[in-house]
Amino acid sequence: MNIKAPKIDPTDPSSATGDWHPSFVIAALHQAGWTLVNLAKHHNLKCYGGLSRSLRHSMPSAEKRIADAIGVHPKEIWPSRYYENGELKPRGFHALQSMPNTGIVNGEPQ
Repeated sequence: MNIKAPKIDPTDPSSATGDWHPSFVIAALHQAGWTLVNLAKHHNLKCYGGLSRSLRHSMPSAEKRIADAIGVHPKEIWPSRYYENGELKPRGFHALQSMPNTGIVNGEPQ
């Protein structure tokens, strides 16, 4: 499958991160012959909600399923969620723990 990343739209908030717009991901799935519902059924999921949520929020297992259906690595679709080497970036509380202590709280030095 030869699917290319979309052009960046400066008016789209997700374009600052380089992530594909959710509608482009859906279009790429359709081009590959999948829908979120069919993909969920293929992976024996009860509903497609987790796959749908992964278009906006980090859900590594759902991201991998979508990327595999399209035929690319998840970091191509969501570069803001992955390091250059393909490892998943920490998120949530773990991301806060992994940040260096800068001594700045609410934008002011302590």
